[in-house]
Amino acid sequence: MLTTRGLLILLLAAPVIAAATWLPALQWVALLYVFACLGLFWIDRRLAEGVERFEVDRIHDNRLSLGAANDVRLAVRNRGRFPARFAVRDEAPEAFGIDRRVLSGEAGARSAWEGVYYLTPRRRGDYEFGDIHLRWEGPLGLVVRQGRVEAAGPVKVYPNLLDIRRYDLLLKQNRLQEMGLRQARVYGEGTEYERLREYLPDDDYRRIDWKATARRARPITVEYQTERSQNIFVAIDAGRMMQSPVDRIAKLDYVVNAALLLAYVAAGKGDKVGLMTFTDRVERFVSPKGGRGQFYRLLELLYRIEPQPVEPDYAAAFAYLGLKHRKRSLVVIFTDISGGMGVQALVESVTQLSRQSLPLVVTIGDPDVAEAARGRPSDSLSAYQRAAAEDLLEERRLALETLERRGVPTVDVPADRLSLRVIERYLEIKGRMRL
Repeated sequence: MLTTRGLLILLLAAPVIAAATWLPALQWVALLYVFACLGLFWIDRRLAEGVERFEVDRIHDNRLSLGAANDVRLAVRNRGRFPARFAVRDEAPEAFGIDRRVLSGEAGARSAWEGVYYLTPRRRGDYEFGDIHLRWEGPLGLVVRQGRVEAAGPVKVYPNLLDIRRYDLLLKQNRLQEMGLRQARVYGEGTEYERLREYLPDDDYRRIDWKATARRARPITVEYQTERSQNIFVAIDAGRMMQSPVDRIAKLDYVVNAALLLAYVAAGKGDKVGLMTFTDRVERFVSPKGGRGQFYRLLELLYRIEPQPVEPDYAAAFAYLGLKHRKRSLVVIFTDISGGMGVQALVESVTQLSRQSLPLVVTIGDPDVAEAARGRPSDSLSAYQRAAAEDLLEERRLALETLERRGVPTVDVPADRLSLRVIERYLEIKGRMRL
């Protein structure tokens, strides 16, 4: 295939051929010119070499994170004797959101180039990358060659691990406020010893350590942290309402991301974390354990969870939880309120659960319902939709208010703020020693 430069050079023969109508001798000039061009094209094609002159690698995490912009790097090494200008296209899974399908670059002789594009997976599961395609110019810039590099390989999409890496990084730098967490650690609360420090004017006199004060000849305060090794249970409703998408990602996937970040943070705080997933029956149950190993067990389990087209049975799920785990725990219930009998069943079952443990009910606000409730009706159908949306929001509000009045904390936030709000509420409950 010819480049624009090659086509222009070849088209220069057209005026000569046209002039040969009056000067027949120019036909030979035009013919020689065309043959000279063809010779240059052949030389440029040979100098461009085949696709084997390039060494191409695709670099990415073994586990892509759901709903996040995962970077994929394409490293191209030019092993030829001449510089190369090229375009590279990767066969990424079609189900992913892709910011750029074609990358352009240039690599000198025996040198390397690296480009990056971003993938946004919208569902968990197993996927497959295809081959990588290259298109490059010859050193004279007259022809373009094309080739394929075999690079097919599997890739797994896991719940969002990027938030966990970011949390770890900011935690080490003591900058969790940048992640949106207003409270990362609570000092002065609890009963477990944390550290000694100098007395401040607003400290409680009861916190003064008199022995340390006597040794250092200045007031010293002892700080306590909240108790460790408490039990945190994550209960996930995988019923039909969790299939509905928010920004093309199922609500259940937002819940899985939030549950894993909660498990990671709780494990780091020394708490034991357990898990239960349920629909009209209990699907999976994992007893609370501490340590990072428990987090990875939960990760593998939640990797394969899928919503089911059934109504959740809250009473059966919490009864099962009460039989399998009798210790008082913080039970974080991720669910959605669908209206009707389901709301009443949720309120009654959670109220019953609160006699043994401390439940925290977490729901995801639906932007489509909120928009329908605010919309101006233009016909009878839109008026009906608005009325139905308003009824659903009112029923949801009353249910959450009822739970709050009964001493059950709740969280109802948009999907994009779910993970951070759940962590914030967990730290708040732990800091106030409500367990």
